[in-house]
Amino acid sequence: MSQDRIQLKGMVFFGHHGVSPEEQSLGQRIEVDLEVETDLEPAGRADDPSLTIDYAELYRLTRDVVEGDSVALLETLAQAVSDRVRGDFDVSAVWVKVMKPGAPIEGSVLRYAAVEVQWESDDPDDTDDPGDGDEDGGE
Repeated sequence: MSQDRIQLKGMVFFGHHGVSPEEQSLGQRIEVDLEVETDLEPAGRADDPSLTIDYAELYRLTRDVVEGDSVALLETLAQAVSDRVRGDFDVSAVWVKVMKPGAPIEGSVLRYAAVEVQWESDDPDDTDDPGDGDEDGGE
């Protein structure tokens, strides 16, 4: 398995996510860190952008999820980003951290609340659709 990684840290978006109706209607800032593991050696040796994952595409995919449909849980956002990355790009691992700065927790003072999801392929040649539920290829 490759140890090469592409990282996008500190992406900031505005989304309408949360358990309370106020969070869903007013919205708030959502921050995302994304790491993907993929073989970067061919691109690095050839200096060929077509042999790597376009960082801008990863950013746009993340933005589309976070600024898209409202969900209640940060876990749902993180999983949706992971699933989209796995479905759109040839990666062997994905890490997604979703942060809600100043999360509305009564009586709290905190920088942010966050969740992190991680997926790593057991098989470097794994091309299963992350949402198909058919892990063994059978019925």
